[in-house]
Amino acid sequence: MPPSEAVKRHLRKGWQALYAGGADIVINGHDHDYERFGPQDPEGHLDNTRGIREFVAGTGGKNSHRIFAQPVANSEVRNADSFGVVKLNLHANSYDWEFIPVAGKTFRDSGSGACH
Repeated sequence: MPPSEAVKRHLRKGWQALYAGGADIVINGHDHDYERFGPQDPEGHLDNTRGIREFVAGTGGKNSHRIFAQPVANSEVRNADSFGVVKLNLHANSYDWEFIPVAGKTFRDSGSGACH
């Protein structure tokens, strides 16, 4: 069931506060899959200058319940069949990420980003 308009407004306010505060990364884990988004503004538009990179990292051990449809805006990488963890290395002006799958799985994702 899609979120109500009230829930969408509430979530947008949270993203607006994070964006205004200069957040670099948001990590969510509700969906039982992995998805990485490019840096976005609170309206979901690509923003390589001040945008927030979002990770959905719900890959901790519950079977995936999601069947991916068409990618939504700014989705860069998606995987729904590999358990694993996201390792973050935080530096003074940047960050690195790496998705590390459980033994026997081959899906990987890694990269880096600059802080604002």
